[in-house]
Amino acid sequence: MGQSSGTARVVVVGCGRWGRNHVRNYAELGALAGVVDRHPERAAAMAEAHGVPALSLEDAIGSSDVSGIVFALPPSQNLPLGLRVLEAGKHLFVEKPLALSVSEGARLCAAAEAGRRVLMVGHILRYHPAFAALLGLVHGGRLGRVRSIVSTRLDLGAIRREEDALWALAPHDVSMVLALTGAEPDRVSAFGGYHTHSDIADTATLALRFPGGAAAEIRSSWLHPYKEQRLVVVGTEAMAVFDDREPWPRKLAFHPYRIVETGGTALIERGEPEAVPVEEGEPLRLECRQFLRSIASGEPPPTDGREALRVLRVLEAGSAALLSGCQATSPQHYKA
Repeated sequence: MGQSSGTARVVVVGCGRWGRNHVRNYAELGALAGVVDRHPERAAAMAEAHGVPALSLEDAIGSSDVSGIVFALPPSQNLPLGLRVLEAGKHLFVEKPLALSVSEGARLCAAAEAGRRVLMVGHILRYHPAFAALLGLVHGGRLGRVRSIVSTRLDLGAIRREEDALWALAPHDVSMVLALTGAEPDRVSAFGGYHTHSDIADTATLALRFPGGAAAEIRSSWLHPYKEQRLVVVGTEAMAVFDDREPWPRKLAFHPYRIVETGGTALIERGEPEAVPVEEGEPLRLECRQFLRSIASGEPPPTDGREALRVLRVLEAGSAALLSGCQATSPQHYKA
């Protein structure tokens, strides 16, 4: 597809399992300027399929035709390669997590801010239409005050060796929880299960406590018999469930309830659950559109570098809690 008038041009770096989805989306948006991959044959095949050149990273960041670079790389490469991109004056999108520590993430943020470049992170579920509708319910007061959140991301999936289940899976959930609460937690505790490697957690559970008393639990695992992607928000007046395994008409459900005191006993009266209409849309396509809009306008995306730093603070606090055997820690200790 040819470039649309005024559309920023990007190069995708990393054409593996997830990177090829970025390639497809940017090509269909008329914004793909080229691809980079460490396997020349893979880069050549992807380039030929979409009618763009296979480039080196040096070629991509040196091209005046390229506005942004999209990384679909192992997170350990985000810092060294990301600094090169930002210091060359290009806008940068990186897949989650932004980096493997708060200090590394802060260096990327500083480079982006110094050069007035967009730094966006792939917390993709923030762009899911069902989550956007859920966020609207919460911010519109339909649930009352948020009291608790439970988010699960479970599957029998690829076992990692560079990062544990907490860092590989939970960034999405942490990002959603922070958006729903509008705050950072003041206490984080965690525990995990080490089944395939003594130093890498295959399962991890985070418990977050927020100022004002709200709590959240995040469960992550790549060693689970079935896939589960569910977010439950309990407010003082209603509950809502975002279940991404459901078909579109049932992805978001609203559950009204009230607590009635009778003779010293608290009883819960359930209301009739309602399916919340959600406009269908591919989250990755919406995320890609946001990156292009931010490049064009200069406006930071919802998942910019600073948002990603808040996520990293929670993850680092969670890692410390895992190592200490569930001891609660404060994310504020992990400021850059």
